[in-house]
Amino acid sequence: MFCEPWHAHVFAFAMKLSQAGHFTWSEWGEHFGAHLKRAAAVDGSADDARPMPKVDSATYYEVWLDALESLLIQRGLASAADLAELKDAWTEAYLHTPHGMPVELGGDGDHTHAHSPDHAED
Repeated sequence: MFCEPWHAHVFAFAMKLSQAGHFTWSEWGEHFGAHLKRAAAVDGSADDARPMPKVDSATYYEVWLDALESLLIQRGLASAADLAELKDAWTEAYLHTPHGMPVELGGDGDHTHAHSPDHAED
């Protein structure tokens, strides 16, 4: 169903946040839908036949992540600085992990998270 492991992870994260009561699934759908329409308008992929990016495309899940990040900020669950710091930490961990090994965050009391060993974006 998911083309990349991170697609499943970001989908599951949104579901868990909704199940925890941070937003309803309907609120998520409206928020995500608005982001999809905006992305399609910006990249010129919107037309009468397909007003949004194709489901399961890279763009679709990039928009999913962008929408989730904006909702986290909007709801006060994270700040833009928190998210930027986390992205930087994952980037550094990725760049310093031997190919084929799981990418992990650690040190400084951070929780350790395993990520896909497939470096699909190489």
